[in-house]
Amino acid sequence: MSRKDFKAPDKGRVRLDRWPTRVAPIYKSNEDYEHRLRKSVEELSELQSRLYASDRYAVLLIFQALDAAGKDGTIRHVLSGVNPQGCDVHTFKQPSAAELAHDFLWRSYAALPARGRIGIFNRSYYEEVLVVRVHPELLAREGVPEAPAGHTLWKQRYHAITRMEKHLYRNGTRILKFFLHISKEEQRRRFLARIDDPSKNWKFNPQDVEERKHWKEYMRAYEQCINATRAKHAPWFVIPADDKENARLMVADAIVREMRALRLEYPRLDAQHLRDLRAMRETLEN
Repeated sequence: MSRKDFKAPDKGRVRLDRWPTRVAPIYKSNEDYEHRLRKSVEELSELQSRLYASDRYAVLLIFQALDAAGKDGTIRHVLSGVNPQGCDVHTFKQPSAAELAHDFLWRSYAALPARGRIGIFNRSYYEEVLVVRVHPELLAREGVPEAPAGHTLWKQRYHAITRMEKHLYRNGTRILKFFLHISKEEQRRRFLARIDDPSKNWKFNPQDVEERKHWKEYMRAYEQCINATRAKHAPWFVIPADDKENARLMVADAIVREMRALRLEYPRLDAQHLRDLRAMRETLEN
């Protein structure tokens, strides 16, 4: 598979059991990895500057994954060159009482990026068709009236999500969704590393091991979610995540390519503004 193949196709069914979690590295050495990542970070920084100056589009980056797949590290490394003043990062954990009193999309709306900004969702409204689907007892806390039986509820939520993302696209928000696809064995190794390394002990949560018991249910939930909500205007990228460095380069490459496609330009000043600038320059020089 080439790097472009990691965008979920518009047609055909995505099968996660057939989708690789590790592929041949696109970097030749650690030095090559650092060089490639630095180039992508520099270009992303320039693209963000144009995004902010043009004030026409917003970019929303959504990261979803199972525990230890590398979301935090990917966000930190890939977006290390982004100006914090033009970027907002939101981590969606268990909803608060106020959030549970509203519909499942409500808390996401307030966190959406304004035009000219990049928004990053570390987990997102997709948790409502993933973890809630694996643990349907969570629906009781949400107080959904007369929740439909079977798959109807999830189909309704997929529909609500795709309608919202289409609305955002029409109003200038470009959405890129990343699922970091890690293998169960690689997750086990990373959990063990967290236990063995005192500096990483704080990352380990015993509940993460309990969630491994639901691996098949999570894979099925992610697979159905990706197939139901992929769209040209809001694509899913299923990134092989067993190799952290490879995954970061793939994510960076995808973001840069999609932002290039916006053809962002700095605003062009009219003749009067240019004359004003020349006059101010003369004033400052004298």
